[in-house]
Amino acid sequence: MRTLLQVVLLPDRTRVFAQLFGRYRRFGYAAIGIYGFVVAIVGATEFVKYDGPDGLWPVLFLLTAGTYALMMRSPLDAWRLAFVAFVFEHLVIDYTPVATWQWLAVLPSLAFVALFYSRGVVGWVTGLSAVLLVWWPGELQPLLFALVIAVVGYLVGARGRAEQRVEEERAAKGALVERARIAREMHDIVAHHMSNVVVRCETAPYRISGLSEDARREFGEVGEAARSAITDMQRLLGVLRANGDVADREPLPGIEQIPGLARKSGVVAEVDADGVPEAVGLTAFRVVQEAITNAQRHAPGADVAVRVVRDVGGLDVSVRNTAGGASLGGGGGHGLAGMRERVGVHGGSLEAHGTEDGGFLVHARIPLGG
Repeated sequence: MRTLLQVVLLPDRTRVFAQLFGRYRRFGYAAIGIYGFVVAIVGATEFVKYDGPDGLWPVLFLLTAGTYALMMRSPLDAWRLAFVAFVFEHLVIDYTPVATWQWLAVLPSLAFVALFYSRGVVGWVTGLSAVLLVWWPGELQPLLFALVIAVVGYLVGARGRAEQRVEEERAAKGALVERARIAREMHDIVAHHMSNVVVRCETAPYRISGLSEDARREFGEVGEAARSAITDMQRLLGVLRANGDVADREPLPGIEQIPGLARKSGVVAEVDADGVPEAVGLTAFRVVQEAITNAQRHAPGADVAVRVVRDVGGLDVSVRNTAGGASLGGGGGHGLAGMRERVGVHGGSLEAHGTEDGGFLVHARIPLGG
């Protein structure tokens, strides 16, 4: 019963067209609006031609055009209004056969519901549409046509939903891989600091004169604890490293390597961030690296600008690109998800969205702590 209530009464928040058209949604909205306007004019014209201008044609026009105005917001809401319009046309206007323009008005809403909604919603929508078609026209041809539209639409949509689930699982797996990579890199940073602790503890008796025996023993115990911590982290690193992974012997990059990365990529960079902790610098470098790669892959030929600036509260990292050519596709990275994982390690935030000029902006805010 909840599914029936969902179909008939409950508010619908399924915004499929924003997802379907992406950054081209304005063109999609324009195409749907023009289509609905033309069909509404055809319906009103046919009514005036065959039934006379008795004042009902504006209602007919508004119902048909309103269906497509709602389509941009919710296909289910559009189908609801199309259902009401169909009843109005047959009760008030006394249409018996299903006119061509009525097919053009009703079927797209049924098709989009079948494409994007769950099986229960599609079943109820198809069933109610079937009852309506059998009740008035009294012919099987319209009913069979509508059933074919609903079944084909649902099967195509089911395939798309299955692919989406696979993509979500792939993204979840990618996030785990990225977290392991982050942990391995953080291990190197922590191990470096712990090694410094060990060295300072072991050399303290030679650097500091007049140490008591208790102080020497304390330094020795601290150094031994730090050495044990390094060993434990190395064991943990072995668990995080996948089979076949080879330890990376290259030094970890940081803030200082961002200008070189930008020059190599042909990108303009502004970097003003002295004294940033090593882990934060690594995160900033990875965010810039991934954002530049994404811009070159998805907007080839675009102008890219990098800005990394430190202020009192933290580090601001932004990478902005203008509109470019057609996307090259491909790529094996984990993109925005990986960036968010890295920034989240420091309690920071990351936003990524399109810009008014058709480009894209990635902006990270990374706290520096204490």
